[in-house]
Amino acid sequence: MLKEFKAFVLRGNVIDLAIAVVIGTAFAALVSAVVANLLTPVIAAIFGQHDFSNLTFTVNGSLFKYGLVVNALITFLSVATVLFFFVVKPMNWLIARSRREPAAEPDTRKCTECLSVVPAQARRCAYCTSELAPAA
Repeated sequence: MLKEFKAFVLRGNVIDLAIAVVIGTAFAALVSAVVANLLTPVIAAIFGQHDFSNLTFTVNGSLFKYGLVVNALITFLSVATVLFFFVVKPMNWLIARSRREPAAEPDTRKCTECLSVVPAQARRCAYCTSELAPAA
């Protein structure tokens, strides 16, 4: 049973996933710091509110901290924007570039004698009845 567990843990997919989670956590912390220390002060300079986390309202004694939701929304939009422009768009470009389909064979060709358009598989021209070379 220990060997099976070791084989499971050391699979490439499990290790890749673990690394992705650690890097994702570090990236989320970085984006949270950027939002809290750079974007929020810029927004505060424009709208006059210096700290969104203190924005609250009360209804029947219940405290609603909507400022924390605003900070989380800004963080989410920042992460989504960065991932879209720096991961998704380049990957889509690379995939589209690698999937170029070969040019389709033409359905028609020209007769060498009368220059009429005939089907590509034709062995004789329908217009001048000259024999055509086999299609390449």
